[in-house]
Amino acid sequence: MGGRWIERWEPEDETFWREGGEHVAKRNLLFSVFSEHIGFSVWSLWSVMVLFMGPDYGIDPAGKFFLIATATVVGALIRIPYTFAVARFGGRNWTVFSALLLLLPTGLAFAVMEPGTSYTTFVVVAALTGVGGGNFASSMTNINAFFPLRKKGWALGLNAGGGNIGVPVVQLVGLLVIGTAGALHPRIVLGVYLPLIVVAAVCSALFMDNLAPVRNDTGAVREAVRARHTWIMAFLYIGTFGSFIGYSFAFGLVLQTQFGRTPLQAASLTFIGPLLGSLIRPVGGALADRHGGARITLSTFAAMAAATGVVLYASVTASLAVFLVGFIALFVLSGLGNGSTFKMIPAIFLAQGHRKGLTGETAEAYGRRLSGASMGLIGAIGALGGLGINLAFRQSFLTVGSGTGAFVAFLAYYAACMAVTWAVYLRRTSPVPDTAEGAEQPETRPGYAKV
Repeated sequence: MGGRWIERWEPEDETFWREGGEHVAKRNLLFSVFSEHIGFSVWSLWSVMVLFMGPDYGIDPAGKFFLIATATVVGALIRIPYTFAVARFGGRNWTVFSALLLLLPTGLAFAVMEPGTSYTTFVVVAALTGVGGGNFASSMTNINAFFPLRKKGWALGLNAGGGNIGVPVVQLVGLLVIGTAGALHPRIVLGVYLPLIVVAAVCSALFMDNLAPVRNDTGAVREAVRARHTWIMAFLYIGTFGSFIGYSFAFGLVLQTQFGRTPLQAASLTFIGPLLGSLIRPVGGALADRHGGARITLSTFAAMAAATGVVLYASVTASLAVFLVGFIALFVLSGLGNGSTFKMIPAIFLAQGHRKGLTGETAEAYGRRLSGASMGLIGAIGALGGLGINLAFRQSFLTVGSGTGAFVAFLAYYAACMAVTWAVYLRRTSPVPDTAEGAEQPETRPGYAKV
């Protein structure tokens, strides 16, 4: 097919969008979601594999948390090069390659998943599953280029949410295997995903496109690195996505370690939170489109702080029922915040363009350059929040024998995120320059009113 390159792509042109652009964008979105979904499942494999690792494996809870943390950190760091791969190789081409790459960690896990394998081998294989985490960055960068600003919250939320669902789906597969074949057959889970990886690669090759206008812009990258909003949004994204992925990986192990659940009991509960958090992510993006991402994000962090208080109480009182209610609420809220924070990124840099005096297509082009360049970095740092959560749990269990200490730290972080969101994006400041939508009367309003 010659790489399926599209030479002209102007999503902000309503006529172009209406006469075929929307159809092409949605087709690419659909298969991007599928490939990213499989990537997330592979990335979170070890949140399931540790449930199969009984006493015969000779690995204590701290060692299992470290396996999960290893997959998390590699998946976070690899997002940076994956972000730039789309412009270098084409969104379709890179999606095919990155999907096929998932065969390596999945196949190796299939080969080594048995008692007697050295812990070092498990750490190496867990690290390789991190390539699944990189798929998020390339997928989001690719889809960001396909959609106009007015649709980005919905499109990015749907793309990310569909990918995030890979976490609860692989956990559901693990539950089905434990419930039917027992906890001695982890290879069945891996055997399910090997052919699905091939299907994702084939579908990407057949139905996705490359956008020729998308090119790596080293100047934009340097500017994004210097921009304070890149680092502010990375800090906030640690609180939303870092929470989602960290809790997703650790939930089942916490249930086993702190509440004495069996592998089957833990697996029967583990998938619920990630599933709800994934499903609500597009809602967070849509609410941000309508009400502003900063407002939704601030409300979300306030609710996450409250939910963490509930979980902290349940941890101290050893109440499993209250713990589940609070923890699942954290998943839902983190998913909502994932959608709203990622919607903020293109809106922030568009507002920055307006502050520089740019208007119309010039301002929109500036916003696309900077938001595309910053997304990989923000996504990578946000995912490192998952590492922080797993290391916090590991340390908490080592020192106090429960997750209580970790929950105190999480509560403090959400409070800090609330303060930053309000101070930077919602506090009343000086008037905003007129935008391309038309002249407005100057008024005192938030400096990023449309963020």
